[in-house]
Amino acid sequence: MNKLIHVLFIIAFGLSFQQLGDGKVMMEYIGATGAPVKFRNVPILPAIDFHFLLSFAIDVNAFGNRQNGVFSPYWASTLTPNAVAATKRAHPNVKAMASLSGWSLGPKVLSWYNPRDKDLWISNAFSSLKSLITTYHLDGIDIDYERFPKHSNETFAYCIGELITLLKNQSVITVATVAPFYLTVSPYIELYKRYGDVIDYVNYQFYTDKIKTPEAYLEVFKNRTEMFDKDKVLPSYEVLGRGIQGDAFFEALRVLESNGFEVNGAMIFSADASASNGYYYEKKTQDFLVNNSSKQLYI
Repeated sequence: MNKLIHVLFIIAFGLSFQQLGDGKVMMEYIGATGAPVKFRNVPILPAIDFHFLLSFAIDVNAFGNRQNGVFSPYWASTLTPNAVAATKRAHPNVKAMASLSGWSLGPKVLSWYNPRDKDLWISNAFSSLKSLITTYHLDGIDIDYERFPKHSNETFAYCIGELITLLKNQSVITVATVAPFYLTVSPYIELYKRYGDVIDYVNYQFYTDKIKTPEAYLEVFKNRTEMFDKDKVLPSYEVLGRGIQGDAFFEALRVLESNGFEVNGAMIFSADASASNGYYYEKKTQDFLVNNSSKQLYI
């Protein structure tokens, strides 16, 4: 009987913990700067669905030459397959994803390009990403192309939309996100309009909108949620960077909630920058999401 009571207690405790952060998600870019950042240093609440976005997988070679959809990992060397696997074992609530492209590779500024053979690009991307995802024990991909040539919306939407669909249909990934900002809204709207059903979250880069106050954050958030599904758009913050800074971000989250928006998650760029401040914003964001500021919740 004592064993039964013990088991029931564990189950009840687990359910209460699950309910505490039910549906709450945290996205964190990691590894973009090449600094020796480590997963284990990032605080993680067990009640949060925590997604590490490994930055970045890019379809160019080391010289910056295009590889027609063949992606390679360029994130920090400390973020190894063994490190990913160990983190997921230690934290069953963690997912790891490959973020595609980013702004640059060293001094080389990256851009989406319209492949001559769209279906060949999709085939190459599927094969290379499947291998990368298997090797690194990943769960999904994040789309972060940040520069586009003219007249590329339809090609981008088709290639990326079909790629995500294929990866999901073949059970290679379980989650897909996109990361537009104010200069790239147009191609991402086209992608979302056609393939929104296979996109789980929108990591909109609000810090690029040059907003400094919670009230301005609210207005921009309203605008962007009219373009994308309001239940999928995550508020975001850049550590030591652009846009709203400091605790004004958390005031902005409170303003969003007081104006009828349910804050179900957040995105932070990035873990590399947060190492210098003890991951203050990661801790406080997760505390906000679960409405509990007790530091003993971190494991």
